[in-house]
Amino acid sequence: MKDQTLEACLAACQACATACLQCAVACLGEPDPASMRRCIALDLDCADACRLTAAYLARDSSHLGDACELSAHLCRVCGDECGKHPMDHCQACAQACRACAQACEALAGRGHL
Repeated sequence: MKDQTLEACLAACQACATACLQCAVACLGEPDPASMRRCIALDLDCADACRLTAAYLARDSSHLGDACELSAHLCRVCGDECGKHPMDHCQACAQACRACAQACEALAGRGHL
């Protein structure tokens, strides 16, 4: 890690991936999990993208810019979807997604990518 912006992005990606997986599992336990299909799918996509970005950050991959862009996009989309649902796990996921999107965008904005 080179600086605090990189470390903050790594931590945000790891936290977001965890929140997304927890949300997906909790959504599957809801009374009507079929109604949560979009939320679950986005949770899983976002978690995968965040884990990839975290790995690329850790090893300073030359593809970090692409991964960070993908994570920021999926975090925004997932955060918007989770934010529509009143359950605590969805609200926690939405918050983690928004924080991760901001961290990825801040990293890109500082010229690290």
